[in-house]
Amino acid sequence: MPKATLLLYPGAGSDSNHSSLLAVDDAVRASMYVERRDFPYRKEGRKAPDRAPKLMASVREDLKEFSRRRGLLVMGGRSMGGRMASMVAADVDGGGPVARLAGLVLISYPLHPPGKPEKLRTGHFADIGVPCLFISGTKDTFGSPDEFLEWTPTIAAPVEHVWIEGKGHDLKRADDQIVAAIEAWLPTL
Repeated sequence: MPKATLLLYPGAGSDSNHSSLLAVDDAVRASMYVERRDFPYRKEGRKAPDRAPKLMASVREDLKEFSRRRGLLVMGGRSMGGRMASMVAADVDGGGPVARLAGLVLISYPLHPPGKPEKLRTGHFADIGVPCLFISGTKDTFGSPDEFLEWTPTIAAPVEHVWIEGKGHDLKRADDQIVAAIEAWLPTL
């Protein structure tokens, strides 16, 4: 059976060498290919993210590299990176279904901007058709456990939540818990 690929993107304020992404890479590399990618604005040395259409286009470009690779694909990442992966998976950009997509790993998914629960980022959830793993801190200002439990049932595939007690959006010093959650979830796909 061909090896699966895990494609991970960072949050808006970091790059593909974020400690969580490195920890996941180290942990699962023996069982699957791991690709950590940066968005164009980071590659260009800018700090401010591009708008969603350009970010999704860069994910689509990265996916072209894997079109010949056999095996399943799991996408995701931290915060904005996971959000962009989920939007591509839901075909928000109209680029078509992602071939062999088996699941989404969404670490610190930004359900809404901090303090603005009315500005939900869930409109595409109903169009996600693959299993999702959400890993979030119980004190994340981008979405509380109650908010996630309200909105993630709109996803048309199995959803698993892992709550990291007492942690905020940065999930600081929780890399081991993040890795454990992903390692436990991946074999379920």
